[in-house]
Amino acid sequence: MFADVRVVIRGAGDLATGVAARLWRAGFPLVMTELEQPLAIRRTVALSEAVYDGEARVEDLTGRRVTDWPAIEAAWAAGVIPVMVDTTGRTLALVRPHVVVDATLAKRNLGTRLSDAPLVIGLGPGFTAGVDVHAVVETNRGHYLGRVLWSGSAQPDTKVPGVVNGLGRERVIYSPTAGVFRSQRTIGATVQAGDVVGWVEEAPVPAPIGGILRGLIHDGVCVESETKIGDVDPRGVANHCWTISDKALALGGAVLEAVLTHLRRAAPLAPS
Repeated sequence: MFADVRVVIRGAGDLATGVAARLWRAGFPLVMTELEQPLAIRRTVALSEAVYDGEARVEDLTGRRVTDWPAIEAAWAAGVIPVMVDTTGRTLALVRPHVVVDATLAKRNLGTRLSDAPLVIGLGPGFTAGVDVHAVVETNRGHYLGRVLWSGSAQPDTKVPGVVNGLGRERVIYSPTAGVFRSQRTIGATVQAGDVVGWVEEAPVPAPIGGILRGLIHDGVCVESETKIGDVDPRGVANHCWTISDKALALGGAVLEAVLTHLRRAAPLAPS
């Protein structure tokens, strides 16, 4: 039904992967774009890992790194989602999408424009509907999470991580200095407060609390001081490390709503 409605998703981290899951399962052909060194923390549920490993699997989705249009078509034919490294926007010229979704969650607009596609959707702060995008999706947890805004902007960045068991910033792992990160633990491992999960140059990176190591940046990535490089889930449920989160699916549902609303407005259903 939607085979001709091509979608480009900017970003392939865990939240962008939730968007991809909703759209792909509904039948939309997708291409996701990423940095040369993706900075996803929840890597086990992020198709951005395809940039490092060639392919990545999240639940029933498979992402494959591609470099050109024939590879995109081959990926679609194989039932997998193309993931392309692109920092210049060349993917738009290749795919000529009907929909562009900026799911980088950068908290600011890094170059997305209203003219990128017939429907342009921005996730979170940094976008204004009718100015640089057609629709904005609210990403702030709370009563308005996942609402589609056809005018105005999302709520400002609170700079407070999502609270789990009463813990917000306390459960997040930040880089103690600038340099190359080297991991010592793997996602899904049980840690205690103070356990070393990796190193940035010569500085140890300790777990701030006990629980399940739910996220950890890819080994070998160069980070700045105070960069978020991991998180610990105090609930200790290992399955949460391998499944798309409630927030990611909520955002994906909102994007799907926006796309379907746009298609309905563009071509209203004939009366029965």
